[in-house]
Amino acid sequence: MTTPGLYPPALGGLILREILHRKATFLLSVLAVAVAVALFISFFTAGEGAERETARLMLSMGYNLHIVPEGTDRSEFLLTGLTDKTMPQEYLEKLATPSAFSYNHLLGTLQRKISWQGLEIVLTGLAAEVCPPGQKQPPMVEPIPQGAAYVGYIIADKLKLKAGQIIEIMGKKLKIARCLFEQGGVDDIRIQCHLKDTQEILNLPGQISEIQAVDCLCFVDTNDPVSILRKEVASILPDVQVVQAKPIATARAKQRQMIQSVFAVIVPFIVIACGIWIGVLAAINVRDRYQEIGIMRALGYGSGKITALFLGKAVIVGLLGAFIGFLAGTYLGLHFGPEIFKMTAKTVIKPQLSLLAWSLIFAPLFAAVSSFIPAMIAVAYDPAVALREE
Repeated sequence: MTTPGLYPPALGGLILREILHRKATFLLSVLAVAVAVALFISFFTAGEGAERETARLMLSMGYNLHIVPEGTDRSEFLLTGLTDKTMPQEYLEKLATPSAFSYNHLLGTLQRKISWQGLEIVLTGLAAEVCPPGQKQPPMVEPIPQGAAYVGYIIADKLKLKAGQIIEIMGKKLKIARCLFEQGGVDDIRIQCHLKDTQEILNLPGQISEIQAVDCLCFVDTNDPVSILRKEVASILPDVQVVQAKPIATARAKQRQMIQSVFAVIVPFIVIACGIWIGVLAAINVRDRYQEIGIMRALGYGSGKITALFLGKAVIVGLLGAFIGFLAGTYLGLHFGPEIFKMTAKTVIKPQLSLLAWSLIFAPLFAAVSSFIPAMIAVAYDPAVALREE
């Protein structure tokens, strides 16, 4: 029974009084939630940028999947990177038709080793890169216009060639669009031009010698991912061979897994630390209100209302912290992300409004769970003991 005129005020009013009375504790709790949310939002945004940036950087290592005609001598191909066999150019479009396969960035090429101007060179024709439906990505190789040629460093150096000059290869005139810098590999003795120009020079209309691609099996849990690729390709083109440059594929997979592992460790650590922070603040609050809780119990507050008082405050802490943390995390991501991930920042690092809704759901829940044990301690207090000490 409660005495008339001493009926306990509404729970919302008590929560508000508690917040105003203990502003420092409340603000520190909000700060803990805001830090957790802000770091999660910024790490999530940075994680998207890191994954895309890593993917783009790893693509600079080159294509790691080679699809060559049936009958190609694999030993010779591994030694020289060339095959004397050809296949129809239509094979490129056939491979690009399915949308659920494990490869991307398909590039059709026609390559031959020829003698030109007293030099042994590699003539390479490049088609426009194509991607399967739903996997459209920026091209790895810059398209070469018809009638243009990119000349390797050694060729340009020995023959004193300059951009803008006209060269003739087996009766076909091409304008040098670019003389390439030294690469330290076969590209230094290569002349690259449009696929149709190379087909005309070699008298191989509608033919290609190789399809290069990038596999998308970085996270497949298998010791033999190339077998998956071979089955997929064979279901479309049974008369080809698939060769995977495994060191490139392995390096790309390990780099992506490392990035994901870093964020998988850092984010839970931050969340746990902030949860402990909130829990400690709630425990201190309960300790400081030991006698006050006894008085509240004597005034008619039951265990449910005492619990609701502490958890209600935690929910308010969570909502306010979520909103502040989302704004702070978004600012951090937008401010520092473009400086870190210069290649992908414009397309990847953007405000993630959907995360605000998730923050407003999970942050209050997170704060309530962190405050649950101190709330249970408060409920367990014996009001008679508390009042006797008072």
